[in-house]
Amino acid sequence: MSDSNIIKGFFIINLADMLVEMGEDAAKSILLDFSCPVNRDVEYFIKQKAIEFSKQGLAKTHLVFCSYKSETIFVGYFSLANKYILVNPDILTKNKRKRITKFGTYNKDTKKYIISAPLIAQLGKNFKYKDKRLISGDELLKMACDKVREAQSYIGGKIAYLECEDKPELDRFYSDNGFIRFGTRDLDEDEKGLMSSKQLVQMLKYLN
Repeated sequence: MSDSNIIKGFFIINLADMLVEMGEDAAKSILLDFSCPVNRDVEYFIKQKAIEFSKQGLAKTHLVFCSYKSETIFVGYFSLANKYILVNPDILTKNKRKRITKFGTYNKDTKKYIISAPLIAQLGKNFKYKDKRLISGDELLKMACDKVREAQSYIGGKIAYLECEDKPELDRFYSDNGFIRFGTRDLDEDEKGLMSSKQLVQMLKYLN
């Protein structure tokens, strides 16, 4: 694949390249191999939306593979999109406020900073394979952040953000990986029914 990377035994492939080189039917057969019973939205996106979003340029999905029992298997994925966020400076520590707000424009009406930042739109492990040692959530999140850093080395910026369900285990996972809460948003219509919470928590990270 033309835009694949090898990181410590993992192969990261841009879905857009896979579509060009293998064709849509072959790509779909790989995506249908994904299972994530703990997060229906993550599974629904990769099976129903990822290809169309990639073709339209709305979000770029990156597939992660590794070698397992002499086979190359699909172990996880993440999707990135261009977005902007509104950040209330009062929620930030003095040090974070100094670093983060310099990338935004202050809006006097909302009293918030408007900041352009990549969204880690989806992040999911493939639970089809029971061996939990194949890939960890920490490794998958690091790959997504590294891909954002790579893009920002060309276009500028230091911030990434994500949205997740308001669950203690997710808050703990992302907090342990350096993300901090900055807001919430209501679910879109197409997200309702796929999630148990009524809102998504928004979290950001300053990428050193």
